[in-house]
Parts: sequence; structure tokens; C-alpha cells
Amino acid sequence: MELARSVGEVSIEIGRQIGVLIDRPGYVTHLIIGNDHSIEIPHLDRYRVAHSRLRGLRLFHTHLKDESLNQEDLMDLVLNRFDSITAACIDTNGVPKFFYSAYMNPDPESELPWILTDRKFPGQLREGYATEIDALESEFTKKTSNLKASQKENRAFLVGVYEPRKMKRSPEHSMDELKELCRTAGIHVVDTYVQKKDPDPKTVVGKGKLQEIILKSVHKDIEHLIFDLELSPAQAKKISDASDLKIIDRTQLILDIFSKNAKSRDGKLQVELAQLKYLKNRLSELDDNMSRLTGGIGGRGPGETKLEIGKRRVEEKISRLENELKDLKRRRELNRKSRSRNEIPIVAIVGYTNAGKSTLLNALTNSSVIAEDKLFATLDPTTRRIRFPEEREIIISDTVGFIHDLPPDLSMAFKATLEELGDADLLLHVVDISNDNHTEQMEAVDSILNSLNLNEIPRLIVFNKSDQLDPEKIESLKKANAILVSAYSRDGLQDLLDLIEVKLWQNKLSKKIAS
Repeated sequence: MELARSVGEVSIEIGRQIGVLIDRPGYVTHLIIGNDHSIEIPHLDRYRVAHSRLRGLRLFHTHLKDESLNQEDLMDLVLNRFDSITAACIDTNGVPKFFYSAYMNPDPESELPWILTDRKFPGQLREGYATEIDALESEFTKKTSNLKASQKENRAFLVGVYEPRKMKRSPEHSMDELKELCRTAGIHVVDTYVQKKDPDPKTVVGKGKLQEIILKSVHKDIEHLIFDLELSPAQAKKISDASDLKIIDRTQLILDIFSKNAKSRDGKLQVELAQLKYLKNRLSELDDNMSRLTGGIGGRGPGETKLEIGKRRVEEKISRLENELKDLKRRRELNRKSRSRNEIPIVAIVGYTNAGKSTLLNALTNSSVIAEDKLFATLDPTTRRIRFPEEREIIISDTVGFIHDLPPDLSMAFKATLEELGDADLLLHVVDISNDNHTEQMEAVDSILNSLNLNEIPRLIVFNKSDQLDPEKIESLKKANAILVSAYSRDGLQDLLDLIEVKLWQNKLSKKIAS
């Protein structure tokens, strides 16, 4: 009470709000001078070293008018994880008339992340603050301990903003795919938000909605905000400054998955190149010195900033990686020429990511290529041989899976991987027929193949995962002469091989007749 009165007297004298941050032993760690209606909290590390959810500091500040805690006060409480926040309304002499307090809500399922206490007069204040905080932290610990181990780390809030004029598919389908990308990356999705309107140029979702998302994220102990679009560098910085959470966009998420799954030298170089191109425009100045002076005759004047040095190093590395990839491309061309001299037909498996392409390759060739129920489990092209009767032989290759809105840099980087498709005599377009969005996925694959000028190559559409369909659906597809297989149970594989053989050697025969 003595501290409250001393702070109140000074606050009245200077006509400004004054705030103090107090640690649990009772020592003042920060003194904050504001204006007549607010104070600004200095930058504090967001997380304490201790395992508890609270920071170990409480904020006390004055209100010059008889007003309760406002939205800004409550935002400070949650974003900084203060033990509590108290505002003292003072009279003209600086004497506290009454107090308003709030503390964080330990229940992550509650609508509000804070709990407001009733207004208290000076005579109603009582001791026992340490006991209350210990009880509050034990509540936080109890809620956290109930979570599974996989749910305690890499917790994410997904944000989808979709422009009505540019929507190629439903927001729900796009958000489901983002969830699958998160599952593949080992991220636990806690909450989602979908907005169907043009993105805000600064914060994507608008300032008010962003504050709401940030509050929910802190309240639910979320570390990542993941956006289902590519953020501009300015948007990413604005959101990061406002939230102090890790901001990830769709491109970063895909790049991270590609980085984990690339195994070959070629694949690793392509992913690294795409990451550097993405990073180049997102480098920022880390120090306050916009230029450095160099000494010596002829050396006076502005030198390179850290930002300039960083960009130059990135550009040098991009150039080196591009040269390495050109060398690898020449080697691939030599391999393809040797195959073409032997006149061995090439069949390329293409399709949407997680359609079961690698599983189909394993089933057809008795191989053990990595095949998982994840997006982009296979990135590096894999080739195997299949021998038919009459001494016939084909080369069958598995390629990287396609996806809606593949980032441009990544698309360009993996164009080399897809070059082999141009030499294919037949494309097997594998479709996950059990997926409700398989029609949209087929259209996305067709669009990418057309952009690569591969629409002239003969194509077979193979509906995979038929074992997951009901009998009526299977019957209707058979009537439509659809090619149904199950790479998992190996149903329909012999029929598919027979069809491939007929298709390939019919094409070769027709080419000979034409020539």
C-alpha cells in the first residue's frame, strides 16, 4: 500500500501513468513512465527459464481516471504472461481509491484468456499473494500434464485467408490439405481460423482479428502461426512483431518437409536452392548501424552493411548451387541418352502427393522404395525395371508428388526432377480414388503436366486405393471402364501390367507404321 501511494503521488505530480514490474520476492525490476492514458511495456523475453507458464512478474500501474482495466492492459497481461496486473485509480492527491486486477485463465478451453476480479478498496486488500500464484501455476501444470507428449511441442494455429475471386477450390479442402502438411511436418494443430475475403495488405487478417488470434495462441500455449498462403516479407515481419510467435507460411512449411525428405545429392541441392531464393528477400538488418566506415587511404566512406553482406553471400551460394545442378543435369541427360539407344520404353508414375505412387512402384517391381502415409514422402526420382514375356522390358520411374499452388521457386527447382517425364513413352496418372477431393487433385496434376508441355504423351489414369471403396462405387467405376487397383492389397495389378504392355507396344507399332 505504501508503494501504491508513493507511485500515485508522483503520477499525479507529472500527469502521467506510472507502472512498476515487481518480481515474486517483492523487488521492483522495471519502472515505466507512460502518458496520461497508457504505458508501454518494454521488450521482455517471452518465455521464462522455469517450466511454469507464468513469467514471475506482476504489473502495477496507475490510472488517472476512474476506469477499469482496458483491452490494452489485458493484452499486456496475456502476451507477457504476467502473474497478474493491477490498476490503481487515484484521487487528486495520488491516494489510491480502489483497485482493478486480473490474472491469466488456466483453462485453455475458456472463451477469455483472463479472469477479472471484483473492484477492491484499500481496506479490502489482504495478504496471501504467493499462495494464490502457486495455486494458479499448479492449475497450468495440471492442464499441460494431461496433454499427450506429441501435443506439447510444435503447437500451431492455422490461418486461411481466401480471396473469393481467386478460389480454385473450397477453403475447407485447402485447410484440410494444410493440416495434412502439418501432420507430415510433425506439427500439432490446436486451432484454425478461415476468412473468405481479400487479405489485409499489412496483417493479412486485419489488426483486430490478429489480436484475437494472438490472444488465443498465447492462451493455448501455441508456438506457431501458420498461414495458408505465401506471406510477403513485410506481412511476416508485421505479424511477428505483433505476436512474438513463430510465423510460417505455406511455402516455408512445404520447404521444411522437402528438406526433411530429400535424400539424394540432387534433391538436397534443389531444396537448398529453393530455400535460399525464398530467404533472399526476407533478410533484414540485424544491427542499428546502417553503414560501417572503413579506415585507411582510399577506404573512407560507407562500407557494406550486414544486410548487404548477407544478401551477397546468399547470391553467391545460389550461383554455386545452380552450377552444381547444371552438372547433375548433364549427367542425367547422358543416362537418358543411353537408355534411349537401348530403346527401352519408359513409364513414368505421376500424381498428387500421397496418392500411393511409391507403394504402386513397390508392388509392381517388388521393391522397397520409401512409402508412407504422408505428403511428399518421396522426393527423389526412383527408377526400376520390369520384364515382360517375349523378352520385353520397361523402365518405370516414380516422381515427386504434385500439390495445389506449389511455390514457384520450388516448382522451378524441381523442374529438373520432372525432366525425365519428357522422355516417357507412357504416363501413369495415379489417383487416390478414396479421397473426397480426388477430382480437384486430378485437375491440379493435369494443369502441372500441361505447363510442362507433357500433354502429348499417352496417359493412363489409374484409380488407386480401391480397397477403401464400397462395392457399389467399385461397380459403377468398372462400368465406366476405369482402371481400378489397390497397391496395398495388390488387386488389379496384373490387369494394369497387361494394359501397360498393350499400350506401349501398340504405340511402338503405330509409330513404325507412321514412319
